[in-house]
Amino acid sequence: MLNCQKEKFFIAQDVTYLNGAYMSPQLRQVEEVGIQAVQRKNKPWTITPADFFKEVEALKLLFARLVHTDQPERIAVIPSVSYGIANAARNISFEKGDHILILEKQFPSNYYEWVDLARKKELVLDVVKAPDSLVDRGQAWNQKVMENIKPRTRVVAMENVHWTDGTWFDVAQISKKIKAQGGFFIVDATQSLGIFDFDQNLVQADAVIATGYKWLLGPYAIGCAYYGPAFDQGEPLEENWINKQYSQEFERILDYEESYRPGAARYGMGEQSQFVQVPMLCASLSQILEWGVAEMQAYCRGLVDQVLPLLDQKDLWIEKKDWRASHLFGLRTAGGFSPAVKQKLLDQKIFVSYRDDAIRVSPNVYNTKEDLIKLIETLRSAH
Repeated sequence: MLNCQKEKFFIAQDVTYLNGAYMSPQLRQVEEVGIQAVQRKNKPWTITPADFFKEVEALKLLFARLVHTDQPERIAVIPSVSYGIANAARNISFEKGDHILILEKQFPSNYYEWVDLARKKELVLDVVKAPDSLVDRGQAWNQKVMENIKPRTRVVAMENVHWTDGTWFDVAQISKKIKAQGGFFIVDATQSLGIFDFDQNLVQADAVIATGYKWLLGPYAIGCAYYGPAFDQGEPLEENWINKQYSQEFERILDYEESYRPGAARYGMGEQSQFVQVPMLCASLSQILEWGVAEMQAYCRGLVDQVLPLLDQKDLWIEKKDWRASHLFGLRTAGGFSPAVKQKLLDQKIFVSYRDDAIRVSPNVYNTKEDLIKLIETLRSAH
């Protein structure tokens, strides 16, 4: 069983950080790797042509393990979720009147691209709204998604854990339904991957995209994406030398090769070697895999389960455990929270986020039961 790992992070004793869904604190070992990587540029003659590829390939292997695929060649290094979504969107064929299904209030990086595409190609954008009632809300929302996959639905693009309140979606079942009719399933796993198990063998998504600075515990402006066989012959967002066939042979760069390296390599960003960010993300993913994603989720579940009776006593609503994550969840109360709540939490150095009508709480392995109790007691005293 995993114990609290707070000592591996830079978190002051008087800080209650329950906001990993906003941005993760940095692991001490990741900072160390980053400093060494920055200093390496002081001696550029030590960076060899092989170094442009070696650490990128190591990162792909680590990410592939996280999504449970034995095909690291299907992983691309990307700068952002929007970049990863755009790569997928431009390689799906549509007919006028086809439908694109998304969730209400899903993250903008997985929204704007589909809105723009729908406008340009005269498509229908189906937005599946969250239920008005809090009774069996997660289950009802899942059911609405399944019901809204219709014969003209060409793409379902969604989060497996909703970024505002942690609602969990049964992506394996959703994927099965859309793919049975020849559609595409695109998953933004940014708010789950690295702490909530995602098994691509079960889900069979066409693309799985995640940025690195949240639950992957890595730096900003780098992430990874899995692209399935449906995208093997696609056209990437950009034409850069490193994604071309034979790019590892520097002496052939001026041969201007048109064909791409195999798999998803064509979708990687320019300058993907990222001599600082890549080793940092490798370090964080290695630590996550050492801890174990299932063990990390179980640790968070243990924290939340211990305080569930206190939530009931304080009239704070939380989704039933079968339909939410334990590393990210929304707390709601009748009539909402007063304006004084936010200031009270700041005064107590309790850090959370405010999304929609919920206070979004997102613990990780650096938190304790006492952190959650402090949050709950402060909420009720300020309400």
